[in-house]
Parts: sequence; structure tokens; C-alpha cells
Amino acid sequence: MSTRDPKQSNRNADDSHGANDPNDSTPTNTRKDPDEWVTGNESMTGAQASYLKTLSEEAGEPFDDNLTKAEASKKIDELQSETGRGIDH
Repeated sequence: MSTRDPKQSNRNADDSHGANDPNDSTPTNTRKDPDEWVTGNESMTGAQASYLKTLSEEAGEPFDDNLTKAEASKKIDELQSETGRGIDH
């Protein structure tokens, strides 16, 4: 039986490099160019569609529900820049 507190992270307390560390040059799926995604040609996910619909409405642009995962990712980036939504300040 484990005595580890389930509220504590699995990471070592001395680990100062997390997945969101801008100085970490390790390639991850969140940093990979959508054109290089193995599944980029598949239909966008439900989460992408939902978020893209919200961004499209805010930007006053039509929502295209036939985008691929890669196309949706690029469109999300574009609309985030346009609307200011989802951008770290």
C-alpha cells in the first residue's frame, strides 16, 4: 500500500523543467508543426471543433466543420491572434 499523498505531483520536487518550460528544447506534440502530425489529416477532434466554433463566433467568421486536425490547429492559432483569446499575457 502506498503512503504517497495523492494530492502531490508525481514529479520530483527538484525537477524545475516542466512540460511548459519555454527553455526546454525537447520536441513535444504541442510544439510540433501541425503539417508534420501523423494524424493531421484526420477530422478535427470534438474539442477542436467546439473551441474553433467559439473563436469563429467571436471573430465574426464562418465556422468550417470539415477541417482536418492540422487545419483546425492552424485556424485556432489564427483566430486566437485575432481575438486575443487563449494567448498568454
